[in-house]
Amino acid sequence: MQAPLTRRLGRSGIEVSAVGMGCWAIGGPYFSGETPIGWGDVDDAESIRAIQRALDLGATFFDTADVYGTGHSERILAQALAGRRDQVVIATKFGNTFDEATRQNTGPNVAPDYIRQACEASLKRLNTDYIDLYQFHINAYDPERGAEVRDTLETLVQAGKIRAYGWSTDFPDRVRVFAQGEHCATIQHQNNVLDDNAEVLALCEEFNLASINRGPLAMGLLTGKYAAGSSLPVNDVRGVRSPDWMKYFKDGKPNPEWLKQLETIREILTSGGRTLAQGALAWLWARSPMTIPIPGFKTVAQVEENCGAMRFGPLTADQMQAIDAALGR
Repeated sequence: MQAPLTRRLGRSGIEVSAVGMGCWAIGGPYFSGETPIGWGDVDDAESIRAIQRALDLGATFFDTADVYGTGHSERILAQALAGRRDQVVIATKFGNTFDEATRQNTGPNVAPDYIRQACEASLKRLNTDYIDLYQFHINAYDPERGAEVRDTLETLVQAGKIRAYGWSTDFPDRVRVFAQGEHCATIQHQNNVLDDNAEVLALCEEFNLASINRGPLAMGLLTGKYAAGSSLPVNDVRGVRSPDWMKYFKDGKPNPEWLKQLETIREILTSGGRTLAQGALAWLWARSPMTIPIPGFKTVAQVEENCGAMRFGPLTADQMQAIDAALGR
């Protein structure tokens, strides 16, 4: 059996599997007011089996956040990784307050004291004494004030609470602020074959920061599971009450414009025996040596498919050119 593909978390030098496991969905339902920001109902036992299967298949990088399921995702991850902490790299996020009893996101707080409290709370839920990668979760936070957040994270590194940090942001000016920090290692941003963020990716390459790709499968669109008539549950972030930023799904159904683009490249992505999802992950690996996609999962089968992409590796230069031509870019 060949060794799994690996990548590095930027200038931290921490090595991880080339595909990470995105743990948003396994947090279960949670809300901002009436708006769902989770991925619907979950089976915790299946989530735990899926995490353990991912480990067996060579995945070593698990990305969660304190707010996912208002603490539930972190707790499930801790249960699944019990006794295997030394085999994995754990990334979590901070910046949102929440009420576990009502499963509500109650808004941002990035005061230095709160960041330290949030870190301690995540350490407890994750049942660990250090976090490998601690990420700022407020995408559009004021870049001029971002330096204070960055400096607070440097103190957490010095205290041994975290090994490295990053910002989950799609904005180049925010990237530049965090890149000045000695222990900044990553930027997490939206990126997939249909929706490329070339500017942020270029900055990751310039500053030697890993590009952690959220939405690598376009919120499930690139799995091929959803057709024009598909509809999502009301408690799903992609359902009829979805937040304003949800572009891949509209009114609880796949956005037809994105589905149309997908059909133009389906054949290229699925060539050579790959599934559609595996082709989408392979595109990201070919896009840059800095990329680490973190597809979400709820089931063992999804984990097996995502980890299986590592057997094939990146797309070829010819395939990359053919996709650009098909998409007219």
